[in-house]
Amino acid sequence: MPVYEYDCPQCGTFVAFAPMAAFADPCDCPDCATSAPRALHTAPGIAQMSSTRRTAFATNERAADSPKRSGGGHGPGCGCCSGSKKMPSGTLHRPDGSKSFPAKRPWMISH
Repeated sequence: MPVYEYDCPQCGTFVAFAPMAAFADPCDCPDCATSAPRALHTAPGIAQMSSTRRTAFATNERAADSPKRSGGGHGPGCGCCSGSKKMPSGTLHRPDGSKSFPAKRPWMISH
């Protein structure tokens, strides 16, 4: 259930839970019981949201032009860059066990 802020003319700002269907309705002040209109000081917060859902919302709100994380990749478990697929190497393996690097520096000796 969302938490909204209200401005009481006598007591000041207070917060209260209200259903989303009643987001525009006034709320009674808990101190003096005066009807107070809703104020928009901060964005409404959703109480008791699961951490996975909160993470999904944070991911969706991240800007498309925000800097990427260092470390080069999408993290563990990513199929494109985490090492789950072996990238083809430019090394030529001969039947006798020797190696050659035909596309690399031909003047270097292989180990």
